[in-house]
Amino acid sequence: MKKIAGCVFIGIVCCFASCRKYLDIVPDNVATLDNAFAMRGEAEKYLFTCYSYMPRDAEPNGSPALFGGDEIWELPDISETSTYRRLAEGDQNVINPIGGDYWSAMYRAIRDCNIFLENIGRVPDMEPREKRQWIAEVKVLKAFYHFLLLRMYGPIPVVRVNLPISAGVNEVKVLREPVDSCFNYIAQLLDEAKGDLPATIVDPQYNGKITAPVAYSLKAKVLTFAASPLFNGNADEASLKNPDGTPLFNTESSVAKWQRAADACREAIAVCETAGMALYKHPNVKAAFLISDTTQTELSLRMAFSEKWNSEIIWANTQSWISRMQILASPDWDPSPQARVWMDNRYNAPLKIAEQFYTSNGLPINEDKTWNYADRYTTRTATAAHRRYLRNGFVTAALNFSREPRFYAYLGFDGGIWYGQGKFNDKNADDLYWLRFKLGDPIGKASSFQGPVTGYPIKKWIHPDNVRSPSSYTTIQYPWPLMRLADLYLLYSECLNEVKGPDPEVFLYLDKVRERAGIPGVLAAWANFSTNPAKVTTKNGVREIIQRERLNELAFEEQRFWDLRRWKLALTEMNKTITGWNVYGSSTESYYRPTNIFQQRFGIKDYFWPISESDLNVNTNLVQNIGW
Repeated sequence: MKKIAGCVFIGIVCCFASCRKYLDIVPDNVATLDNAFAMRGEAEKYLFTCYSYMPRDAEPNGSPALFGGDEIWELPDISETSTYRRLAEGDQNVINPIGGDYWSAMYRAIRDCNIFLENIGRVPDMEPREKRQWIAEVKVLKAFYHFLLLRMYGPIPVVRVNLPISAGVNEVKVLREPVDSCFNYIAQLLDEAKGDLPATIVDPQYNGKITAPVAYSLKAKVLTFAASPLFNGNADEASLKNPDGTPLFNTESSVAKWQRAADACREAIAVCETAGMALYKHPNVKAAFLISDTTQTELSLRMAFSEKWNSEIIWANTQSWISRMQILASPDWDPSPQARVWMDNRYNAPLKIAEQFYTSNGLPINEDKTWNYADRYTTRTATAAHRRYLRNGFVTAALNFSREPRFYAYLGFDGGIWYGQGKFNDKNADDLYWLRFKLGDPIGKASSFQGPVTGYPIKKWIHPDNVRSPSSYTTIQYPWPLMRLADLYLLYSECLNEVKGPDPEVFLYLDKVRERAGIPGVLAAWANFSTNPAKVTTKNGVREIIQRERLNELAFEEQRFWDLRRWKLALTEMNKTITGWNVYGSSTESYYRPTNIFQQRFGIKDYFWPISESDLNVNTNLVQNIGW
């Protein structure tokens, strides 16, 4: 999408800097606003200003979900360490909250959206249809910015309209609204918008603009959050009330909320599929040769995330293109004695995430009766049968054998094949790139400023067409995907299971994702290979299966951080020790030893952000979140 600087209207903001602690003041600068909406071209600049507040998901400090959880661990004590690493380490506080700038940034975004909505009607040289579309886009943005605040802070002040500059002190000291009211308002905005949006973007320069599939899919996700245990019947938040005694959380769980979310998911799927969206499948076109089915499946999985504007992408964030993050996350390929110049391999997945992925039979590694879970930390020698995933003749962990294709598509590891990056003919797997990570190896641990960190670099982020040389690294940039069709299918399965329990339609959409991932359907996998075949017959069992499927399919996409919270599973998962292989080991015996890196701690209060003390002092009607 066309990039317009977010500071275009900085003058509007500066004119009331003394009031910027308040959430929804209209700037008293009529002349500036008249100019901004005097002609279509100027109004379009303001439209793109509304887009400019989208979070910078692909930057180290752009999103708490990237490095603030337990899914990715980074090198410590380096110049580019993410601020959100401190969140993962339990350093949150109320004086200067980590990520606390989201509060002011999102309310500023909402204020600009309101200014746009209040003034776009005055633009003289626009067709009514185009005005309706722009209004719809900004309503979706306004809904999205409210949602970002809601999932971070819980109940928030909702800004339906801006207050005039003449508003009194008591008028601007707004109250937090109950979570149900917040969700309903967001859903209302999306309902108002979806009918005036196009099904697709025709002009490529506007890729990333909001479409009807975006509005419908965002509503599906918002209502699934509303139905989830963190917001639906959360007794832990019963004491959170406004100064007037109004409860901010409901404490009675409602199945009707799951039904409402399921209906929204079904509508969104229909809109997306009618618009031509489908789970991405790699077309198997690489130079003058065909690739194997194994490699085609791997590329379908990798590039569903990294191939820009592919058939599966519902919404991608054109304010945040992933380029430098690919460089920082990459290991070197094709071990050689050349100096390492470009790749630090500073972002790795903990051992528990590597263990989370399924076996080749589509089951958790501790539930597959054909997979030796007890010996997962021992070592084995790869043979020619493993050649497209493992280097033939290499000794590596048993954990790395007989895993699902997503394990190999999303992660690199010691002895693992790294397809692509200039080498595309998999007919001779010995010619493909592969990794060696032991201390003393060409790409092993060299210093505290270089990886590996745990031994599992994140392959998913790295576009297969990136190419490096001893002195350069060329990346294929792509905008960070905010939602893709697999996400929507899994949300629908989740909601249906909460309403109906195990049902053919639940498995239908679950299996669409599994089929693309190259593993058996749920019923077949559990019937033929599971030590607990009855798991698929209960709502609780299927819930666990769906949750694991989301964690696997959407790994490293900033979904786990929020999913664990909305399911209220973060209290369990984020109190586990972060471990990896002993990356300082120089031999097979010393390297393949699980090693503690950090003991995470997460309390009930950590489910929601603290509101900064300075904001509480300015607005005494705001109540602090529990525990802070």
